[in-house]
Amino acid sequence: MTFTAPLQQNSIKIMLLGSGELGKEVAIEAQRLGIEVVAVDKYENAPAHLVANRSYAIDMQNEAAVLELIEKEKPSYILPEVEAISISALFEAEKRGYHVIPNAEAVNKTMNRKNIRVFAAEELGLKTSKYEFVTTLEGLKAAAERMGFPCVIKPVMSSSGHGQSIAKTANDIEKSWEIAKEARGDASELIVEEFVPFDYEITLLTVRNETGTVFCDPIGHIQQDGDFILSWQPMAMSDAALQKAKEIAKAVTDGLGGRGIFGVEFFVKGEEVYFSELSPRPHDTGMVTLITQSQSEFALHVRAVLGLPLAFTTYGAGACGAYKAKHESHTPVLEIPDDAFGEKSFVRVFGKPESHVGRRMAVSLVLDEDVEVAKAKATDIVSRIDDH
Repeated sequence: MTFTAPLQQNSIKIMLLGSGELGKEVAIEAQRLGIEVVAVDKYENAPAHLVANRSYAIDMQNEAAVLELIEKEKPSYILPEVEAISISALFEAEKRGYHVIPNAEAVNKTMNRKNIRVFAAEELGLKTSKYEFVTTLEGLKAAAERMGFPCVIKPVMSSSGHGQSIAKTANDIEKSWEIAKEARGDASELIVEEFVPFDYEITLLTVRNETGTVFCDPIGHIQQDGDFILSWQPMAMSDAALQKAKEIAKAVTDGLGGRGIFGVEFFVKGEEVYFSELSPRPHDTGMVTLITQSQSEFALHVRAVLGLPLAFTTYGAGACGAYKAKHESHTPVLEIPDDAFGEKSFVRVFGKPESHVGRRMAVSLVLDEDVEVAKAKATDIVSRIDDH
């Protein structure tokens, strides 16, 4: 196979529907191959807007607005990068001959926790925690009693952990109901999950196209309020558990089809592996691959989209610490210690136009022979960043 890098006037064009920090890295990797990038988000000056050929701010949940922009730009590939998108627009775009990554039905199944859980557990027969779906406070109380406490409560559609909580007792249910309303997406229906007393959780980045399926080393992560604060690669786990995770990841991604990278999340308890969630795009915990792999998850995503070989090498163990804003600002500035930029460490600043308390603004990345040392260094760097 030969890949011909396009000239701009006759280019391959990708449209990012969602232009946050993950989309920004995808845009950078695409442009390294001469690909024209159109970045779309709901607000101006989103991170990927800063590096794209053209950018737009529209209501991405408005079918007409999305289709109008697709027809205007006529992209070769449409890459949904967030959950809050008009799925009807994606199905219609496919009918009109546009290529949605991985495909509109896969996006439909994975943008909603109900769809992907039913697909994985009931259609594919994969092992998951017990779950129920509810639409009322009374239904939530009853489902939580059946699940037992503690239980996990999430909106069926949200991102970065927004709206997610753990109810430890029946007294927490009404608070969880209110927290769910903070979702970035659809909070009209909730999933109530049995709490699995797992030993650890992982993301298994799974990349597929016509050349085959490859897996990155498993990524361990720590979450706070449903959003990651530290991830590392590789996560130490038994060969048996890793093999089970790979088999499940391949089964679910083969079932979804299409091309691209999938962030498949699992809970692991001893040798037992439970499927949790899946994102059909680069995963936030996978930002650690910016320092651990010769081809980051973003580069692999672009390669997969283009039908290129998916080979890569791993440099060693590494960690990624998330920096979340401490202040509100319309002109945010980050103060980063000089020693964050070492021989095997650096910081990636996303360039978000506004900071809000708790908003992820940057990550620290550290490479080291010892993953525990990398985790400690990444955490230390983040602890010494400040914003104003």
